[in-house]
Amino acid sequence: MLKELLEQRDKLIADARAALDEIRKNTDEARAAELDKRHDDIMAEVDKLDAQIAREERQAQLDKAAEERRAQQRPIGGDVESRGQDAPGGDREVNSEYRDAFYAMLACGGDPSALPAEQREVLRAGLSQVPAEVRAQLTTTGAAGGYTVPVELANFIIRSMKAWGPMYDGDIVTDLTTTSGNQVNIPTVDDTANEAAARDEGDALIDDGSGDVVLGQKSLNAYVFATPIIRFSFELAQDSAFGVEPLLGDLIGERLGRIANRRNTTGTGVNQPNGIVSASSLGKTAAATTAITFDEVLELEHSVDPAYRASPKCRFMFNDNTLLALRKLKDSEGRYIWQAGNVQQGVPSTLNGRAYSINQHMDSLAAAKKVMLFGDLGKYFVRKVGQPLVGVLRERFYPDLGIVGLIRFDGELGDSAAVKHLITAAA
Repeated sequence: MLKELLEQRDKLIADARAALDEIRKNTDEARAAELDKRHDDIMAEVDKLDAQIAREERQAQLDKAAEERRAQQRPIGGDVESRGQDAPGGDREVNSEYRDAFYAMLACGGDPSALPAEQREVLRAGLSQVPAEVRAQLTTTGAAGGYTVPVELANFIIRSMKAWGPMYDGDIVTDLTTTSGNQVNIPTVDDTANEAAARDEGDALIDDGSGDVVLGQKSLNAYVFATPIIRFSFELAQDSAFGVEPLLGDLIGERLGRIANRRNTTGTGVNQPNGIVSASSLGKTAAATTAITFDEVLELEHSVDPAYRASPKCRFMFNDNTLLALRKLKDSEGRYIWQAGNVQQGVPSTLNGRAYSINQHMDSLAAAKKVMLFGDLGKYFVRKVGQPLVGVLRERFYPDLGIVGLIRFDGELGDSAAVKHLITAAA
């Protein structure tokens, strides 16, 4: 299935390129518009295939993880150490018992009194049964209003959040994870304009203060964001007990991911993160309101100092509509500046040889919009306070249940010279 999707994707990309290549200077306007639309339609199909391929690969990973968990829970006889399994009493066994008890509670409408005494004891232990760094409960005891969600949900949440935007992804920006929400200060300095001077024999050293380093400081707070409550019936818990965990992980992760990506992209910095678009400096103003040229892409790229361009986290960022326009651009040699990657081998697509990230919270091409970023995105710091929290509400909706997600974070660009934007012309 996956191989067929990859082959279909490669063919579609070739067809799209062929449609653009057919447009010549002597092509009449109607035919050129037809070919241009054909290219856009084909690339829309490519995007759908990319999403389908990603889903297939993700499902394969989840299936593999589920099989590994099942294998860990199977009886293994007396050769525990020789087969590499956890000995009784290890974290894996405790987590497995807790997860089983949690699902049993869901299946009986969220009423722990209907559980055997052994499972009630596991639930009462609450956070003491799971590693502290992945706790997922608003209160610390079951009697105070809820039981913790199985620990695997934290991984689903983080994975889903990363999938819904690049601005919470530690592979793109810089993570600063803290256990508490106290303010964190980041020292800043821009010394790129300073250099040493020639000195003749016998000259006195310069001591006029002109070489002093100017330090600055930016602060990271811990703003709180919460999802709406997700309610589900006890019938759903009974009928789909073993599907609740990934379902809730995806839904809560997507909602938390959207707000985290939005605020870290366009946040104003007033009682919220200072988004990377808001904090970036001007690199290039496009001549048109709804179009970008290859020369303008080059000028944006070279508006960033080479020291930042050498960073492994240096890349472009724009939304999908802007990518559609960029896919049609060619360099001075007539080569397309967008190059398709190899999904199967994990090789990403590139723009002018540079990595890029799609961020749907950036503006589309329109008058006076910051539609493209370029630079070292690693200079953007995302402060995360622990892991996302998940509260399970039992009594409020009895016999049904409710689940809500909360997250604390902040974001700030440590060096405004590291990331620059291209803004379109005003109307």
